[in-house]
Amino acid sequence: MELRQIQYFIEVAKLEHVTEASYVLHVAQSAVSRQIFKLEAELGVDLFVRDGRKVRLTPIGKMFLGHMERALEVIEKAQQEIEDFLDPQRGTVKIGFPSSLASHMLPMVISAFRERYPNVQFQLQHGSYRELIDSVAKGSLNLALIGPVPKGGKQINGDTLFLEKIVALLPASHPLADRPTLKLSQLRGDMFVLFPEGFVLRDLVIDACEAQGFEPKISFEGDDIDAIKGLVAAGLGITLLPEIALNDNIPRSTVKIHFEDPQVTRTVGIITPASRELPPTEKLFYDFIKTFFVSVGKFNHE
Repeated sequence: MELRQIQYFIEVAKLEHVTEASYVLHVAQSAVSRQIFKLEAELGVDLFVRDGRKVRLTPIGKMFLGHMERALEVIEKAQQEIEDFLDPQRGTVKIGFPSSLASHMLPMVISAFRERYPNVQFQLQHGSYRELIDSVAKGSLNLALIGPVPKGGKQINGDTLFLEKIVALLPASHPLADRPTLKLSQLRGDMFVLFPEGFVLRDLVIDACEAQGFEPKISFEGDDIDAIKGLVAAGLGITLLPEIALNDNIPRSTVKIHFEDPQVTRTVGIITPASRELPPTEKLFYDFIKTFFVSVGKFNHE
């Protein structure tokens, strides 16, 4: 069984069409057909059922596809690690991130890193708070930016990069919209627009309010930061968001106001696996990002 046969098989299985697979693979249709035939002959089973110009997997073909996709992932990962080892400054960094860090922090850090290491490539993977932690713990990622930084995990290590303020976003028509600062208790009677249950930013807001002696009344929920901003802009409630999420992107008809009492914050940092060594290129980025935030003193996004 050859690597080329596996690659051809997976592409045909995905597209269910030999000709279309040959276009994607940039080889002749006859070459794809020949390698699939050789693979079936070697295995002694039919992997596909021919249906005119299209093909579809047999039951044993579906089982074989799952194994081959996992095998190819292992091979590609091994190839990447060897490339990184030979030249860390030409490798690839695969990093996860949440939506709240996508618009400003992540591009800023990658831009600064690539000024020094222009040949390093990046693969970016968006995920929720718990998805990112799970991905690093299980091995599909080695690095993820996250906020707040989780504590006490046995499978991951967390490094805090900076402390970020949580601010209020109010409709411009709100009675407190002209205040320079707010006390969180002043929002006791307002309707809140929050993330759904299971989102860490929802928990952060609820915990902060409960510490001030009240439970926020929730008018709407949204699992997207832009949607939440839009609901606030429409006058359907107020919200609390990380200031990074509002950097250079405050919707019209809304105002951003800092808290004076208490100051609501979250830690922002990077998580790595506790039991695995980072590949050389990702170790290069990990060391860079820690030094980067030390050198700037604090994260200034005004």
